[in-house]
Amino acid sequence: MEQRMADVEAYINNTGRTPDVASKIPGPGPGHNAWLLTSSALVLFMTLPGLALFYGGLVRRKNVLSVLAQCMAITGLVTILWWAVGYSFVFSNGTPYLGNLQFAFLNGVDGMPNTNYSYWVSQNVFSMFQLMFAIITPALIVGAIAERMKFTAIVTFIGLWMLVVYFPLAHMVWGIDGMMNGVWNADAKIAAIDFAGGMVVHMSSGWSALVLCLILGPRIGFGKEPMAPHNMVLCMVGTGMLWVGWYGFNAGSAVAADVIAGAGFLNTTLAAAVASFSWATCEYIMRKKASVLGFCSGAVAGLVVITPAAGFVTPNGAMIIGVLAGVIPFQFCMRLKAFFGYDDALDTFGVHAIGGTLGALLTGILASPTINGNLLADVNAAAKTNGLAAAVADGTLWITQCKAIGVTLVLSTVGTAVIAYCIKGIMGLRPSAEVEEQGLDINEHGEEGYSN
Repeated sequence: MEQRMADVEAYINNTGRTPDVASKIPGPGPGHNAWLLTSSALVLFMTLPGLALFYGGLVRRKNVLSVLAQCMAITGLVTILWWAVGYSFVFSNGTPYLGNLQFAFLNGVDGMPNTNYSYWVSQNVFSMFQLMFAIITPALIVGAIAERMKFTAIVTFIGLWMLVVYFPLAHMVWGIDGMMNGVWNADAKIAAIDFAGGMVVHMSSGWSALVLCLILGPRIGFGKEPMAPHNMVLCMVGTGMLWVGWYGFNAGSAVAADVIAGAGFLNTTLAAAVASFSWATCEYIMRKKASVLGFCSGAVAGLVVITPAAGFVTPNGAMIIGVLAGVIPFQFCMRLKAFFGYDDALDTFGVHAIGGTLGALLTGILASPTINGNLLADVNAAAKTNGLAAAVADGTLWITQCKAIGVTLVLSTVGTAVIAYCIKGIMGLRPSAEVEEQGLDINEHGEEGYSN
């Protein structure tokens, strides 16, 4: 009881709630914990095996295992970094740009709540839920540089990228004193909102992927020989897994089994289904065929674009997002890539960078306080001074979102360029031409995906 009262006092100090309100807030409860545990498993399911199969089916058969190995390696590496410093850098108090080392090595991360964020779930559960986001974000980058980057270079790049780009950006957007946390931080320089990671996850990985693939250069034979997906069945299965897992990603980001989680679940379904149909419709208009790849790409695009808005918009807003998610990323993937000739192997930039940016902007336009009262900044009494509620009321939130988009874009691209050129100069980014021609599976992992 003494510990609980101490936590209530800390909650009051950190959030600005009155003692009367804070004393009525329950500690971690089985219902909310159960939902966040389920959501954590669903988000990991997105990477293993969802993204691995989705990407694995899209590459040539000689490189399918390389994608699976990269996803597995990223899962292990990011978990180690998260345990050591990542969770603390993102979710402890510190500066507007990075947290401190209060939770280094998950010190003090136990069954009590992190009173800055979620008094109703255990901090150990919250930390694992957020780890799954940290895992899938760099794994998305793999799609742009598939089939042509050394395994050791990828692992080194991801480790540095997490420290330079992901941890600072996640703290800036979601950290209790982050410079772009519009809901919780009364002193936020940019009072933006990002429900489940449009900027933190998709913009950061997508824009970084573009820079990395440009520095790396195209695959040998790109534009001269066929490089069609080797197994669309794997791609379709992976897409279905991503879609199911995304419910944990978006609805789980309510950090409670409540009505906002319900809104996130509903909006995720609408946007993904409509975007899948819209993308395939665009494809049919252009080519007179609606491909399975088109349906899959559209579904993922819809999931990406709704991510920052999932718990903030009405169902009609989700329908609008679904249509735009199917049309705009389609144009970037089908036309812009061909026009400029860059080798974004699996369309990470077209789907995640463009989709994440579009979603962050549309969130500023379509967010509604009737769906999420946090837009009125009443979660934190002190935060009523930070301009979020006023921006929502006068329709200028989209301008704030544009500022946050700009910060995300600069950090992602500049950070990626610096890391990539350093690795290129020290250890090299690409395997030999002979290894690339033969395939990464047999040369880098000593295995083949298929026996015949």
